[in-house]
Amino acid sequence: MKTIFHKSSERGFADHGWLKARHSFSFANYQNSEKMHFGKMRVLNDDIVAPSRGFDEHPHQDMEIITIPLSGNLKHNDNIGNEGIIKAGEVQVMSAGTGVYHSEFNASDNEDLNLFQIWIFTDKRGHEPRYGQKRFSVEGRTNKWQLFVSPDERNGSLSIHQNAFISQIDAGDLAQIDYDLHDKNNGVYFMLIEGEISCEGQVLEKRDAAGFWEIESPLGIHFNSPSKLLAVEVPMQ
Repeated sequence: MKTIFHKSSERGFADHGWLKARHSFSFANYQNSEKMHFGKMRVLNDDIVAPSRGFDEHPHQDMEIITIPLSGNLKHNDNIGNEGIIKAGEVQVMSAGTGVYHSEFNASDNEDLNLFQIWIFTDKRGHEPRYGQKRFSVEGRTNKWQLFVSPDERNGSLSIHQNAFISQIDAGDLAQIDYDLHDKNNGVYFMLIEGEISCEGQVLEKRDAAGFWEIESPLGIHFNSPSKLLAVEVPMQ
């Protein structure tokens, strides 16, 4: 088994005033040759957006873009007919395909918006752009894995054009759980949203991350405190 560990404090950071962005992988002005991507995951940004501010209309192409608001509300608009509010507890997916323009703004005029944005390389170029959004119940991830994203909408998940899976668990009084890959050729990147865990001898605190691949058996996760853990499973080649 191969592993990497990314300390929260060692992520890239950009302060644009209205946007405070932390980058797990090279992005914009943050460039680190040792942190270009994890398998097919290209970006994992942890953004805090000031009230009523956001990203003006801009293009994407041939990328699967997943947005997970952690707190606050995100206002979305795109050129393929989608607009609305994505709230904490919901997940948004946008398959950019042959090309899409969109804007994303903090829908509140008095509260910050905190979100994860994940970019995953598509399985092939030239898909027709598409959009998905769904609310996932807190009960569905309390002390168990809840699947947000998959290639085939299994278990009520949103689909993307890649053999990738995004899941979350909110562990309260749970002591331990395993993570079993959906595909043995994939790897998994754990981002600890809150709390403290131990996984395969590595301790993770809030916003620390660890990646595992060439895995032969389920990964054992021990919760040292109530925790929220995101798992991004992607092909490694």
